[in-house]
Amino acid sequence: MKKIILALVVVASVLTACKGEKKEKVETEKAKVVDINVADLDNVNITESVLNWKGTKPGGAHNGTVSIQKGGLLLNNGTLVGGQFTFDMNSIKNLDMAGEEGAAKIEGHLKAADFFDVATYPTSKFVITKVAKENGKLLVTGNLQIKDVTKSITIPAMISTEGGITTFKSETFNINRADFNVKYGSKSFFDNLKDKFIDDLIEMSFEVKTKA
Repeated sequence: MKKIILALVVVASVLTACKGEKKEKVETEKAKVVDINVADLDNVNITESVLNWKGTKPGGAHNGTVSIQKGGLLLNNGTLVGGQFTFDMNSIKNLDMAGEEGAAKIEGHLKAADFFDVATYPTSKFVITKVAKENGKLLVTGNLQIKDVTKSITIPAMISTEGGITTFKSETFNINRADFNVKYGSKSFFDNLKDKFIDDLIEMSFEVKTKA
């Protein structure tokens, strides 16, 4: 009996800890000046590059991808100097329900006017403005544009080159969609949503590879 009680206490402690765990979001600032223009640089292999996303709500989560439409990485002797990536918002895919009718519904909802409004804003963009190194990792600052809002964020990332192909990969980071005027089901914009809200924080990561 004591063992059962002890086990229940342990489970309860774990559940309480998980419930209290908060996601850390990247801080947003006013968009920075872009010193190096790489808009015309097109050396990213778009078929091998991808943006991953995950959204959560009470009792569930969905994850998927967004394709990179065009991108460029500027390197100086293997050191990242700058870059720009354009994301095709019409390519939003839901993966956890792939092949099911629900996936198409989720994708349609994310593309709709009350979410990312891809008919009006078909692309998003990330433009690198600064690269620093700290404890063996890159801290990459860039202007992230979603819809009609552009904010500066800093994310941890890594870069490597093998066989003439450079891979630029971020760690997982969280953005607050409310900072980019994405309103649907957000407690930042609506009251009395009860358990019908969608978390403001969207988990993201990306992997970008250059052409051979």
